[in-house]
Amino acid sequence: MLSRAFSAAMHGIDGYIVGIEADSSAGTPAFAIVGLPDRALGESRDRVRAAIFNSGFAFPAGRLLVNLSPADLRKEGPGFDLAIALALLAIDEQIPPAELRGFIALGELALDGSLRPVTGLLPMLLGAKNAGFTSFLIPRGNLDEASLVDGIELYALDSLADAVATVAGNGQRWRKRSTTPELQRHDAAAHGDLADVRGQLASKRALEIAAAGGHNLLFVGPPGCGKTMLARRLPGILPPMTLNEALDVTKIYSVAGVLGSERGIVRVRPFRFPHHTISHVALVGGGSNARPGEISLAHNGVLFLDELPEFSRSTIEVLRQPLEEGIVTIARAAGSFCYPARFQLVASMNP
Repeated sequence: MLSRAFSAAMHGIDGYIVGIEADSSAGTPAFAIVGLPDRALGESRDRVRAAIFNSGFAFPAGRLLVNLSPADLRKEGPGFDLAIALALLAIDEQIPPAELRGFIALGELALDGSLRPVTGLLPMLLGAKNAGFTSFLIPRGNLDEASLVDGIELYALDSLADAVATVAGNGQRWRKRSTTPELQRHDAAAHGDLADVRGQLASKRALEIAAAGGHNLLFVGPPGCGKTMLARRLPGILPPMTLNEALDVTKIYSVAGVLGSERGIVRVRPFRFPHHTISHVALVGGGSNARPGEISLAHNGVLFLDELPEFSRSTIEVLRQPLEEGIVTIARAAGSFCYPARFQLVASMNP
């Protein structure tokens, strides 16, 4: 028997729909996942099997094959666990197969069947919403982040058993709440208040001009003269972020897994302060599993490079394209990933 469920994944910072097909056939019991899964996703076979047993459900018998489509895009992470488990339970109608197709299921399963939060949920919800889906099964730990998306129905769950009850029509619904009023809570002093700086009239004037015109800035002065202190106060005199800017920053932080325990919208402009030993990969993004770098985490905010001459030449050179175009493109065998990187560069150095 064949069953279908839906989940979502990320490509860069954009989400797309992943169709999950589960098939059971006669033969020696086996369980395989195809569709370019990574190692973490391949290990979900054991997590899903244990979660189904420990939640009190029967694991389907026979040769089981789970296909993740589109098959030409690599699927990463444990966020497909819930959707795979639900598709398997629908094979022998432990849950209604027809009802399952109306949901997007996202979440990592623990061995006892409990649901754990996943990273990158916000862009995945936005991508699924643009594809026409409006009902989402998510871990309760992701509820604040998911609530930033308008016009959808959220089912915040604690376990696989909760998800089964929801698909069967017995779950509790949390409708999203508006996020626009939260942006009014702009904390200008989150990175320090420029009004606290005594003296430094010329430096403060330069900071104000840079903030007004969006100019990059270089502080030159002896150690201890206040270069870092002034740089930290630049985000506080920049205009508050618009809703679209805040959502873009929150998406990037969600993909990078640095959104924070509150998992709400990022309300203040970012201030990133990398160490001078940082590699160019960590600065611009990339790696075997491509992730945003420091320049993307500084999107719509400030990137501060303290002791600029201490940074390697290759690290500084990779800033050329992002400064000119406001975007960075990472090319990998699995595809090309584009991350926004429109930031204001502030650097400091000794004479």
